[in-house]
Amino acid sequence: MALDPVTLAILKGRLEQIADEMDATLFRSAFNPIIAEAHDASHGIYDAQTGETLVQGKSGLPIFVGVMAFAVKAVIDKAARRDGIREGDVWIFNDPYDGGTHLSDFRLVKPVFRDGRLFCFLASVGHWHDVGGNVPGNYNPAATECFQEGMLIPPVKLYDRGEFRQDVVDILSANSRLPLSLYGDLNGQINALELGARRMHALIDDYGDATVASALAELKARAAEMMRAQIAGLPAGTVSAEDFLDNDGIVDEPLKIALDLTVEGDRMVMDFTRSSPACAGPVNISRATTIAACYVALKHIFGDVPANAGVLEPVEFRIAEDSLLSVGAPKPVGGYTETILRLIDVVFQAVARIAPGPAMACAYGTINALSLAGHRAGGRRWVMFSFFGGGHGAHGAGDGLNHGNAPISTATIPPLEILEAAYPVRFTQWALRPDSGGAGRYRGGLGAVYEIELLEKEADVFLFGERGRFAPPGIVGGGPAALNRFTFEQDDGDHHPPMASKMVGIPLRRGRRLRLETPGGGGYGDPFARSPERVAEDVRRGFVSPQGALADFGVVIGGDGRPDESATARRRASRKGNAR
Repeated sequence: MALDPVTLAILKGRLEQIADEMDATLFRSAFNPIIAEAHDASHGIYDAQTGETLVQGKSGLPIFVGVMAFAVKAVIDKAARRDGIREGDVWIFNDPYDGGTHLSDFRLVKPVFRDGRLFCFLASVGHWHDVGGNVPGNYNPAATECFQEGMLIPPVKLYDRGEFRQDVVDILSANSRLPLSLYGDLNGQINALELGARRMHALIDDYGDATVASALAELKARAAEMMRAQIAGLPAGTVSAEDFLDNDGIVDEPLKIALDLTVEGDRMVMDFTRSSPACAGPVNISRATTIAACYVALKHIFGDVPANAGVLEPVEFRIAEDSLLSVGAPKPVGGYTETILRLIDVVFQAVARIAPGPAMACAYGTINALSLAGHRAGGRRWVMFSFFGGGHGAHGAGDGLNHGNAPISTATIPPLEILEAAYPVRFTQWALRPDSGGAGRYRGGLGAVYEIELLEKEADVFLFGERGRFAPPGIVGGGPAALNRFTFEQDDGDHHPPMASKMVGIPLRRGRRLRLETPGGGGYGDPFARSPERVAEDVRRGFVSPQGALADFGVVIGGDGRPDESATARRRASRKGNAR
């Protein structure tokens, strides 16, 4: 059925609104601050036969929407082996190897039927606060198998033809340190899907099954067509990029993520076969997660292309089965966020080598998953799990964003007021980190400094981070950002993790502090091409120190806070002469 452009645009907006409203419903009803405040969740509409992404919400995590296509396909495949997809069914699971990410992310999949015929799927995913495992909050940097990371639930029915299965919820609750939080988040996801189904039926009632189905097919086809056009506009050939993870938390050796990117006409090949093999620690990821991360990276670069499965139609993936980018059970995958951020970084770096115009430098490259857990005076358990921000990379149109969230998502950093209200902690510092952005014609965004004081008697702490040894690189001649740095107080003074960015079992006593200094983003272009006036403005605003202005940009700041033009010219000429 051919649709006129106006009708297609209206339907596109209505479909996106359904996904957005599901997002909002969960965000407003979840008990867990990681969902309610940080928006670590997502919703979408998926194809009835293939599970492919048709529509995604704009407020949730894009990485979730990309990987959920594999999750819906996992439900389709399992149902085909049993009694099929039935009206009233809702499936629940967190299997990271079968359309998942890590065990904290629980997925609910609901079929939508019209007159007894399956029309599409709706899906919800959210990061639950605690799902068992060896450490509260589940980001176990010392895990060597998934069983140390939490409970693993394969696709099972939460609703069977409309009948709620309380036994499933009882099993989930019994395996969480925070069953009340789990209960609230689960019901928020159920309500989001029920609302989405009502809105979907109302839309189809207004326009008819055939018209809405045609719109979904046309939106996917247009995304594929636009993506082919974007690829065709790139120079043909092969470029390579590689970057490294600090370590896997078990063996203190770097892990390589390598991409050989080939453009052939209107098709692209993304070859990751030179990447490191699967590792002992929890930075492995599944093949589905690798592909979803590439989807997010490509959407950052080609922002005009509609967000659905059509984006990946012209892209071929080559991923070795034995690599850390394609593992199966029971390899640990809890720190998947760190690996997908490095995947996005190598895509950015590769594209910058062939098309610097739309490319951007690397962002700070770690979520710095931090957990503090203990018991209150009355014996009640508390678990503070949160992630933290940093700087985004510069690009050809300007400086990077200061203190943003990771480019895998549109989530927000949990506000300190919420964290202080919910947990026995005090933030003694929450500020931008000077000199943390990479130098360049366009400067990388700044990272942040977070300092946390414990108010309860004692707590157990772990950190799961990255970029402690390999700084976020710049592109097109831009400089790297600052390294990640974590400090924790003990009776004998300050300490740092032996493996730079990962550590478990840190004891903390009342009054002691933790300090996170997060990386900025990489720079774009020659730092000496940045105008001295802009560098001086950065110094006045506290983004760059006078020493950093001299060392990184070759700008001499006078006593009046303005650039000394003649001294700056000599400094820059001298540096360029030395470079030759």
